[in-house]
Amino acid sequence: MSIPRSPPLFKITVFVFLICVTDSVRCFADQQSIPPAQSIQFEGDLPFTPKPLVLHGYLRHPDRAGRYPAVVLLHGCGGLAEQIDQRWGQILASWGYVTLTIDSFGPRGIRNICGSRFPRDLDFDAYRGLNFLVRQPFVDAKRVVAMGFSQGGSLALLSVERGAIEQTYENKFRAAAAFYPVCDGLTGITTAPALILIGERDEFTRGCRDLAEGRSGDFGMSRSPGEGAGVRLVVYPDAYQGFDVPAFKTPVEYPGNRLEFNQSATDQSMDALREFLHVTIGSRQ
Repeated sequence: MSIPRSPPLFKITVFVFLICVTDSVRCFADQQSIPPAQSIQFEGDLPFTPKPLVLHGYLRHPDRAGRYPAVVLLHGCGGLAEQIDQRWGQILASWGYVTLTIDSFGPRGIRNICGSRFPRDLDFDAYRGLNFLVRQPFVDAKRVVAMGFSQGGSLALLSVERGAIEQTYENKFRAAAAFYPVCDGLTGITTAPALILIGERDEFTRGCRDLAEGRSGDFGMSRSPGEGAGVRLVVYPDAYQGFDVPAFKTPVEYPGNRLEFNQSATDQSMDALREFLHVTIGSRQ
C-alpha cells in the first residue's frame, strides 16, 4: 500500500551538517552533571510492511527517578549524528531533557545525500524515535519534541504537519523546532507548535518566510494566516546557513549559498529554543 505524499519536499542542495570541534559544550550548557550518551539500537516500524528497520542512536537521560520531557534530534544531509549528540544532545541534557539523536544513515549504508534526494522512508524516522522513547520509564510520552538541522529541520517540521505521516502514528509530537530547514513543499499546517530559526542571508530558507506568513510560494504552500497550531519564525541578522556550526568559523562558500558560524545568532537561538521548549513541554519534573 502506498502512502499519500505531498509534492517532493526536499531537493537538498546544501552541504550542511552539524560538526562539533574543539569548542566546549559546557560554555553553552548549565554547569551541572550532563548524562552520558548511550549508543543504542532500536527497531522502528516500517508502515504497511512486516519488516522492522533497526536504527542506531545516542540516548541521554537523567539517572534520577521520574518521567522527563524529551527531544528527538535529526541530523542533516551529511549525517554525523554523533557530533550532533556531542553538542546539542549535551546542551539539551544539561537543561534536563531526555535526548535521542537518531543516526538515519549508518543503518542504511549512507554517507551523505547532500545534493540528492533521500530515501522516502526517512520521513518516518522521527516517529520511530518517538515510539521508542514513549516506551521508556523515564520519558513523559506527552512531552516529546522533534528537532532538526537543515534537512533534519525539514523532517522535524514534517513530523507535525497535518497529513499522512502524522496520521499514521498514535503517539504524537508536542512540538517541533527546526534550525535553517528547507521549507519548500511544506504547507505549514501544523498539528503542534513549530519554531523555525534561520539566518537573514541564508538563500536556502527563503520558503520559510512564505510558510510562516501564510503566503503561497512556488511549491504550492497552502497555509492561511492563523491556520494550524502556529509557526514562529525567527530571523537572525547577517547570519547564513549553519550559523551554529563552530567548524564554519572559517566561512565555506557553497554553490548558491555561504556557510558561516555566527556567535550572536547561536547565542540567541539557544535562548529562543530554551524558551520554546519551556513553553511547549516544560522543564524537568
